[in-house]
Amino acid sequence: MSRQTNITAQTAFAEAVVSGDLDALDRVVAPGSIDHDPAPGQGPGPAGYKAMFGELRAAFPDLNVAVEHLVATDDELAFAYTISGTHLGPLMGHPPTGRKVSYRGMQISRFDSDGRLVERWGSSDELGMLRQLGLTGDG
Repeated sequence: MSRQTNITAQTAFAEAVVSGDLDALDRVVAPGSIDHDPAPGQGPGPAGYKAMFGELRAAFPDLNVAVEHLVATDDELAFAYTISGTHLGPLMGHPPTGRKVSYRGMQISRFDSDGRLVERWGSSDELGMLRQLGLTGDG
């Protein structure tokens, strides 16, 4: 694998999420892909990512993911990003608030020899997102 192949695969993943063309994830995520930090209820492989990002895009139709820093090796990428969007659909049982959010995260992705995602480790500031939406109950 080359660094550029992995960057291309990660870019295709991000474009699928941002554009809403989630079926494209079937081409860039290996069937047995493991997410070491899955969202609640997220299943394995491409289907798990499609369901999770489908729910996120329904809650934030203008969802955007901006990569701010990226480091690549021959089989892994690490990157920092900012997710932003407007809460216009249901989210975790909460009705839309109409509020805009912007929150940060980091991810490490490992790819196979075909340039498909096989493992992911990551964390996003979901509590910060919920606070911005006024959904934490802490004032």
